[in-house]
Amino acid sequence: MGDVAMLVPVLSAFTGQYPGVKITVLTREFFAPFFKHLPTVEVFYANLKAEHKGILGVYKLAKSLKNLQIDAVADCHNVLRSKLLKFFLGGIHCVQLDKGRAEKKALTTGNIFKQLKTTHQRYADVFEKLGYPIDFSKVQFPQPAALNQKINDIIKTNVKPCIAIAPFAAHEGKMYPWEQMLQVIETLSKNYYILLFGGGKKEADLLETAALKFENVINLAGKLSLSEEIDVISNCKLMLAMDSGNGHMAAMLGIKVMTIWGVTHPYSGFAPFNQPEPHQILPDKNKYPLIPTSVYGNKYPEGYKDVAGSILPKSIIDKVYSVLNR
Repeated sequence: MGDVAMLVPVLSAFTGQYPGVKITVLTREFFAPFFKHLPTVEVFYANLKAEHKGILGVYKLAKSLKNLQIDAVADCHNVLRSKLLKFFLGGIHCVQLDKGRAEKKALTTGNIFKQLKTTHQRYADVFEKLGYPIDFSKVQFPQPAALNQKINDIIKTNVKPCIAIAPFAAHEGKMYPWEQMLQVIETLSKNYYILLFGGGKKEADLLETAALKFENVINLAGKLSLSEEIDVISNCKLMLAMDSGNGHMAAMLGIKVMTIWGVTHPYSGFAPFNQPEPHQILPDKNKYPLIPTSVYGNKYPEGYKDVAGSILPKSIIDKVYSVLNR
């Protein structure tokens, strides 16, 4: 999800610079709401569990795409399926993403420690090779969305300014301990309306316990569609998230994002778009010199699993207030 969300500001800049070029995004139907504020971008759905499943399915997908009279393909995924699709598209000019695997391996093995090219820039490089250099100053963020009655009935946005908090991630090495996050939620809820985001029953149950425990806290997990969640986030003052897709969703909308990092690190290029360095809350590298231990947070040595928990709740709270009061 984060990879798709990171493409959005790149396409926003592209459409502003090249309004005469038609863009069709090939992705899963679930992600279509990410692009709804880009009126010149169309979304073509890939149904990878049914008609487009397997080699024959990718062949059928290629046949359908050829009917769109495509002039060029920007492969911003660079996986086996996208390579197979390019083969079946035959003859159409194609440029694929350079993921920078060698540099990232050097970063996670400790051979280097420096800022690598961001994923947003890697996406932009694909378009530049196709003849369309991207100027990120041309990104236009959408206005806060009008909220439907269902959303307003749930979140009561007229109570206080809203902060979105997404306290979970795909891997434990990237997650802030729940008991410490509860301290953050409790303190912030005294001055802001807190909207909790997550997915899956286990996460939703945990978030519901927090919503029942504290005033001014609402659990939105499982209650809204993705499109409605995007609308809600667009009205928030700030998103507090892990190194996860929710932070990228907020960033693509131009919302301030603060991210809590564990065994991963912004130097790998996955920091949310247009967020300054102080918005990244990091563990003490002097205490945990092996950080980053992996790009995705799924690998860590003994003693590093709960490294995010070394960041004190007060430190997070103070940084949130600092950003909001600027």
